[in-house]
Amino acid sequence: MVRLARRLWDDAQRDAGYAVLTPTPHLDLGPRDDPNFRAVVASGATELAPTGIAPRPAWAEAFRVPEGWAAASSELGGVIKATKAVAMFQALAAKMGAVVRDRTEVIDVAKQGEGTKIVVKTSSGEKFHGAKCIITVGAWTSKLVKSVTGFDLPVQPLHTLLCYWKLKPGHKRELTTEAGFPTFSSYGDPCIYSTPSMEYPGLIKIAMHGGPPCDPDSRGWTIGTGEGVGGLADPVARWIDEVMPGHVDTAGGPVLRQACTYSMTPDEDFVIDFLGGEEFGRDVVVGAGFSGHGFKMGPAIGRILAELVLDGESTTAAEAGVELTHFRIGRFDGDPMGNATSS
Repeated sequence: MVRLARRLWDDAQRDAGYAVLTPTPHLDLGPRDDPNFRAVVASGATELAPTGIAPRPAWAEAFRVPEGWAAASSELGGVIKATKAVAMFQALAAKMGAVVRDRTEVIDVAKQGEGTKIVVKTSSGEKFHGAKCIITVGAWTSKLVKSVTGFDLPVQPLHTLLCYWKLKPGHKRELTTEAGFPTFSSYGDPCIYSTPSMEYPGLIKIAMHGGPPCDPDSRGWTIGTGEGVGGLADPVARWIDEVMPGHVDTAGGPVLRQACTYSMTPDEDFVIDFLGGEEFGRDVVVGAGFSGHGFKMGPAIGRILAELVLDGESTTAAEAGVELTHFRIGRFDGDPMGNATSS
């Protein structure tokens, strides 16, 4: 799906006439026997040779790979300017006849009478009518699906924290997108991810994947922002001190902290499926549980959801080799861990 999404990002930028995605290399690190790391290598990433054994990218010297770990790189990394990207897709949608309504809370989705018309109701009392509907409401998915169908879709909102750290003197340009520094992910405990220095000069985003459960309507914005037990920055600082000690300054903690939310499934795989049931059948589809990975996959997921609800199947997914049975709601029937059990 990553390769499909990358192609569709390029298509959207071409249609818009400007760029929102800055391509970079991507690096994965982790214990050599970690199943997630092995899956990355099996998908085509190239393992980096140890220092001094064979030529390596210059940026590889920023990492001190722990004993028993390995690293692998690919050319599928990138940094997306999120706000600009959302505006781009809204503009493209409007150009094709869509009506975009910001700050509109959906409180109900229902079939009207005995017909096939879908009615979407908002908190302001407005109603929108259509033959088909796509539900993609992020951290509010489980609440909306429960109120609409009575079904408990296992999508848990999590409170997470984005951390931006100060680069040490002499390394401010070295770790930028302009210098070719990669995005990276580190598997194991904790799971760490990063993008090169770009948003804020002299700072690099390095954060921990995940966080504590939360209610998206009443979460505390300071949860996990402090130090010590329960803090979401301390594990990142320890990882930096072990793996990137010469390049990133952890003294005093991150310079900038931004609270965020995930919507996480038990197996951390997406939900892309028909809502089903006697009422909705194949007229309503849901996309949810993107577990911190959804935005970069957005163009691919949007195309797939649209094809599913309009045509009953996705030719785009089939042609790209994306197996949608992996993302069905039914994987949790009788097995609360879904795909995690089989893997």
